[in-house]
Amino acid sequence: MAERPVRGTPAWLRETNDRTALSLLLEHGVLTRSRIGELSGLSKPTAAQMVSRLETAGIIHVVGEVSGGRGPNAASYAVRTDRMLGVAIDIDAVALRSSVTDASGTEHPIAVTPLARRSPEEDVRIAVDTACAAAGVAPDRVRAVCIGVQGALDPRTDELTYIETLPGWPKQGIRRRLEDALGYTVHIDNDANLAAIAERADGAGRDAGGFALLWMGDGLGLAVDQGGVVHRGASGGAGEIGYLPITREAAELDPDAHDLQDLVGGPAVARLAAAHGLPGFGSSDAGQTEDSSVGDSDAVDALLDQLATRVAVGVVPVLALLDPERVVLGGSTGRAGGARLAERVAALLREQWGSPTIVATDVPAHPVLRGAREHLLGELRDALFAEVSRITV
Repeated sequence: MAERPVRGTPAWLRETNDRTALSLLLEHGVLTRSRIGELSGLSKPTAAQMVSRLETAGIIHVVGEVSGGRGPNAASYAVRTDRMLGVAIDIDAVALRSSVTDASGTEHPIAVTPLARRSPEEDVRIAVDTACAAAGVAPDRVRAVCIGVQGALDPRTDELTYIETLPGWPKQGIRRRLEDALGYTVHIDNDANLAAIAERADGAGRDAGGFALLWMGDGLGLAVDQGGVVHRGASGGAGEIGYLPITREAAELDPDAHDLQDLVGGPAVARLAAAHGLPGFGSSDAGQTEDSSVGDSDAVDALLDQLATRVAVGVVPVLALLDPERVVLGGSTGRAGGARLAERVAALLREQWGSPTIVATDVPAHPVLRGAREHLLGELRDALFAEVSRITV
């Protein structure tokens, strides 16, 4: 890797200017040389040199022309986002969902593949190929993948834990195994952690100093955002709240429940919803919208009242240990219950815990994929900036 130019030298100034131009193009999209000069505050000749260097290096290209009034039309430029791509992958108990990501953050179609008893290499390769086919791009442009799983990866040992939903995936050496077999940079993260990244980017956590996401899907998890950084713990297993035993008082809600997963995990919510005549409530469909599966309002109110008492049991340790600025109720259950469930949970806890801020998820759909895309967006942009650093004049 080439050494960075010394601060204050002509080479450093060129690199700084080039990175500024790239940042502006990533932020604003298509720009002319003149507009880059205006936004950067640099002279037109300097802006022209910046554009020329980036174009020669193949980092940007001409995409059109803009009328310049009386003079000739001005060329407009954009970042070559097809140079390197990433694929976001969400693996749950039944399917792989995948979507291409590029450095501009463009939304690409989501491909869905049923989960079968394949090797992890086959799973990831199929997810990448189907995502690329859906986006109409070549798989050989993929440089990185980010995989959301219902489990945890220890960054010290490359060991997966809590992976009952991933048949055939080894516990040891999974990231290195995938990288060696497929040639991509591989990042594996817990699904709740990625969902929290999505909440921070464009959901209920976007304006918070920090928040906790109680993830209620098939499994139960907790993600903690501290000023925009997700806390994963030393072994990557922070937030495995589903394994917490419940109190004797909480056990009265369900005599068969032993831990929080038994009380408010996906199977428990499904049984509760079916008893109220709402079998579709809390479906694990990642694209479902708030209250999309509910019907009769009396039955819904009764279900939400009963469900809120269970969810409150899961929120109490979060408040006691973390005292977060807000608690976001996410996952399929949090989305299905929406603001009504959040309001009920807050009301139940108000007397003992003051006025905790409890809100429903505000990510439009596919939170795990969206979080994986955000991670990849940072990786791809870093790679582009690294290319700028290698430009020689």
